[in-house]
Amino acid sequence: MGPPPVGQDGPMSSEVAVVTGVNSGIGRATAIHLASQRMTVFGTVRSVDKAAKLRTMAADAGVTVELVELDVADDESVARGFAQILERVEAVDLLVNNAGVGPIAVAEHCPTSLYLDTINVNLCGAVRGTQAVLPTMRARRRGCIVNIGSFTGKVPAAAQSPYVASKYALEGWTEGLAQELAPFGIRVALLEPGVTRTAIQAKNSEIRNDSGAYDTHYRRMFAFYLAGLAHGTDPFEVAAVVHEAYTTPNPTLRYVCSWGAAESIQGRARMSDADWVALGAIDDDAEYYARFEELLGLDIAPPPPT
Repeated sequence: MGPPPVGQDGPMSSEVAVVTGVNSGIGRATAIHLASQRMTVFGTVRSVDKAAKLRTMAADAGVTVELVELDVADDESVARGFAQILERVEAVDLLVNNAGVGPIAVAEHCPTSLYLDTINVNLCGAVRGTQAVLPTMRARRRGCIVNIGSFTGKVPAAAQSPYVASKYALEGWTEGLAQELAPFGIRVALLEPGVTRTAIQAKNSEIRNDSGAYDTHYRRMFAFYLAGLAHGTDPFEVAAVVHEAYTTPNPTLRYVCSWGAAESIQGRARMSDADWVALGAIDDDAEYYARFEELLGLDIAPPPPT
C-alpha cells in the first residue's frame, strides 16, 4: 500500500474520498459528513473563492475538507483536478459524483443546447470523474463509486424535461457501470433522493413558457417542491446514506432517500402507463392534487390562502 497520504497538517487517513460539487446542498453535507467519519476528503468546486460557507461549516464540525478547483463539465479541468489529488494520495477509495444542475423547462420551450449542457454536467461529469479514478481502483481491485441521481430518474417530474432526461441517463449508465466493474471488486451505488433542502431549484428561476400554454405545469411542479420543502429533509440525511452505501457489508445498487422519493417511485411502478398519461390530462388543480395523492401517496395540494 505504501506510506499514508500526506496533507497540510501531517499524514492523512488511509481512506480517501472525493466529492464533486461541494459548495452547497448534498455535496457540502456529504463532504463534511465523510470527514467526520475520519476520511480524508477532497471536495471539488468550480471556484474556491465561493467556498466560504463550506469552510465555516467544516470548521464548526471540527473537520477539514481539502478543496480542489475543477469544473466537471470540462475534460481538461477534471483531468487537472484529479491529477492534483493523485499527486497527494495513492488512490481514491470513494468517489461521490454529486455535482449537478437542475434546470426548469418543458420540452416544447427547452432549447437543445440546454439538454446538452444539463447532460454534460449531470451525466458526463460523473463519467469524467469515474474515468479519472478507475485505473487505480482496478489496480487495487477495490473502491466505491456513488452517483447522486434523483427520484426523477424513475418518475418524470413536470416541467423539468432536461433534468429528467439527464437523471434517466444516469440511471442506465450507473446500472451498466455496476456490471462492468463487478469483476474488479469495485462497488457502484446510485442514490435516488427526493426533495432535500438544497439550492438546486432556487438557482434556476428562469421559466421557459414562450407560448404561455404551460402555466399549469409549472404551478403543479412548484406545488410538489413546496410540499417537499415544508418537510425539510436535511441534506445530511443523504450524506449518511452515501456513507452507508460505502461501508455496508450488504450493498445494493440503488438507495432511495429524502421526502417523496419512495412514494413517487413505488407509486409510479404500480401505475399503468394509461393512468400516468391521464394524470397529466386533468384540467382542474384540485382534482389533479387529489388524484396525485391517490396514485402516489403524497399530498402536494397548496394550503388554502389565509
